[in-house]
Amino acid sequence: MEKQKLSSKIIAAYENSLRQDEHSLATIEKYLRDIRFFVAWLAGKAVTKEAATQWKLHLMNDGFAPATINSKLAAINGLFRFLGWNDCRVKFLRLQRRVFRDNTRDLTREDYRKLVSAAEQLGRGQLALLLEAICATGIRVSEVRYLTVEAVRTGQAEVTLKGKVRIILLPNKLCRKLERYARKQKIASGELFLTKRNHTLSRQQIWREMKALCREAGVTASKVFPHNLRHLFATSFYKICKDIVRLADVLGHSSVETTRIYLLTAGREHARQMELTGLIL
Repeated sequence: MEKQKLSSKIIAAYENSLRQDEHSLATIEKYLRDIRFFVAWLAGKAVTKEAATQWKLHLMNDGFAPATINSKLAAINGLFRFLGWNDCRVKFLRLQRRVFRDNTRDLTREDYRKLVSAAEQLGRGQLALLLEAICATGIRVSEVRYLTVEAVRTGQAEVTLKGKVRIILLPNKLCRKLERYARKQKIASGELFLTKRNHTLSRQQIWREMKALCREAGVTASKVFPHNLRHLFATSFYKICKDIVRLADVLGHSSVETTRIYLLTAGREHARQMELTGLIL
């Protein structure tokens, strides 16, 4: 039987397939990065079930977190499915259902305030407003481009991704801030958050700019990344409405199980609740 090998042509064809299926740019980049990591590890060897399993063991021995390993396996399994190499697919690690978040990655409301304040003090008005826009709406970083002058005028942004349309409501106070920003930047229509050359802000650029704030803000860098602002919105919104189904709709989740992950309490809060049981005599 002809040996199954991965080439740049095959990877490019898979990338095109992902784009046609309307996966987000961030998802495509993540899949391709993991696939290239696998190809580099193979070092020219043929793809087999045994090789894929050995890579899984390699990731475990290298100390990757189980969730990270599963995300990498999802990338190569997707490629194998696309190629019809189903006999090469590997099983995911079985993960125990989490009941609390890691404290080192838990962005608090106070952390958020410090980040916005630091951005303003550094004269980074656009970044400060972007942090507020993401955190006040729960919008994904890949959806920031839908925050337009037109969206501000109507008070809602219409997001079209993966063949689905979702309406994101914009709070009045945020709209007023965005209107002032648009006037100051002389933006009459279209996207609000752009680079100096009028290009869409990339996920990587937003991530880098947030990380750069950490030292000035006095916030631990491991807590600071765009998706954590979405988590903070989710927990804050849920405290008000107490309706996980409604929150799932607001966040654009097709499964309530995904939303449940957003509502995990921090480890320290989980420990405090255990202390309140009063069972230590």
